Amino acid sequence: MRILIVLALSVAALCGAEKFGKGLTLQQATPLATILGTPDEYVGKMIQVKGKVTEVCQMMGCWMQVQDGEKTLRVKVKDGEILFPKNSAGRRVVAEGVLKKIELNQQQAVAWAKHEAEERGQKFDPAKIKSGMTMYQIQGTGAVLLD
Repeated sequence: MRILIVLALSVAALCGAEKFGKGLTLQQATPLATILGTPDEYVGKMIQVKGKVTEVCQMMGCWMQVQDGEKTLRVKVKDGEILFPKNSAGRRVVAEGVLKKIELNQQQAVAWAKHEAEERGQKFDPAKIKSGMTMYQIQGTGAVLLD
């Protein structure tokens, strides 16, 4: 089976695919609807997702937003460890990593939302953040950009 994975990645490389990080180790992706339908079942586990890149961190290339159908999930990597191309939006991706649950209190949620607004060049009103929040993201270990 490993031979098939290596062969598939080799063919992908010849077709213009770009590999990031440690590459892919799992044999199949789990739909985002399945993961986000029962996220606590996947927290702490290595997962693989496939979809379209809808957004990439324009400051450092340290995260990408992946969309599969109606659902989206962020793939975040350690700053400087992997740099996703900032022009990757619109490309297909297969990404792997460990699903993390992040629980923020109200003050942390304000700081996070402020940072997101700054990255996007948007105005931010801290008064709109009335409570804490829970979010899920993949701590990415590897990805292959296609197309």
